[in-house]
Amino acid sequence: MASSSKKAIYAALVGNGLIAITKFFAAFYTNSSAMLSEAIHSVVDTGNQFLLLYGLKRAEKPADKDYPFGYGMELYFWSFVVAILIFGLGAGISIYEGITKINNPEPVTDPHINYIVIALAMVFETLACSVAFKEFQKTKGNQNWLKAIRTSKDPAVFTVLFEDSAALLGLIVAGLSLYLAEHFHLPVLDGVGSVVIGLILAATASLLAYECKGLLTGEAANESVVYGIKQILKEEPHMLYINEVLTMHLGPKDILLTISLDFEDGMSSKEVEETISNLESQIKIKFPEIKRVFIEAQSWLGHRKSSNSDSQ
Repeated sequence: MASSSKKAIYAALVGNGLIAITKFFAAFYTNSSAMLSEAIHSVVDTGNQFLLLYGLKRAEKPADKDYPFGYGMELYFWSFVVAILIFGLGAGISIYEGITKINNPEPVTDPHINYIVIALAMVFETLACSVAFKEFQKTKGNQNWLKAIRTSKDPAVFTVLFEDSAALLGLIVAGLSLYLAEHFHLPVLDGVGSVVIGLILAATASLLAYECKGLLTGEAANESVVYGIKQILKEEPHMLYINEVLTMHLGPKDILLTISLDFEDGMSSKEVEETISNLESQIKIKFPEIKRVFIEAQSWLGHRKSSNSDSQ
């Protein structure tokens, strides 16, 4: 998954870098507020790609005594930072610039330059978005897009996908606002376009922040994974009850699993150890993303008493 994530990020990085340069040129040459907002948007997106790459690099660090479960959740943290930057810098500056232009409208000079830049930017963004789309589709399976995004544990890919989609929508708004401002001789519409672009970025950032929050606060593995684990446990003949199965994502492909089982009375400690080792092996073979498995042998009654005591 790391290589897939990086492929989408590198594509977005190159695309956004080229787009930012052309947008700034057009914005300063034509005095367009909407185009300046788009240029700022591209700069923020470019910076975000560097942050995501940094997060991926940090997440690959091996576990140590300070972080015994590894650094996988760093990717979730830096993805959350990206969402904040999109909201604070991208959306905030775009809305501010748009309101300024609405209060002090100035005509856009030579709007044809902006149309050319918008057309080129849409080509670059479409190419970058297609890469993120293909990488995300590999993990989507048979799920619809909304559910796939909700259940995805790799924020790097869906962050790039969201960014590129918002960028394409922003370009459409910028082009439309420029055309209307020129056609109706209402330069104020250029500022309105900048505000709309800011609102698009704010909505994108809010959605990204919401998705990353669940991962940062210890989101469980997908239901299909938990169901598969329980099926393996139920096939164990010496197991009486499944007291508890808890999972938590420490990274896109790093799941922590804890299990509490009630085994048959009369089993020797050696038999219990062999059974636990066998279950752990089966689980890791079927679900390679589960890196750590902790299985506790406890009676159902004892586990229930312990759970009731913890909840008080």
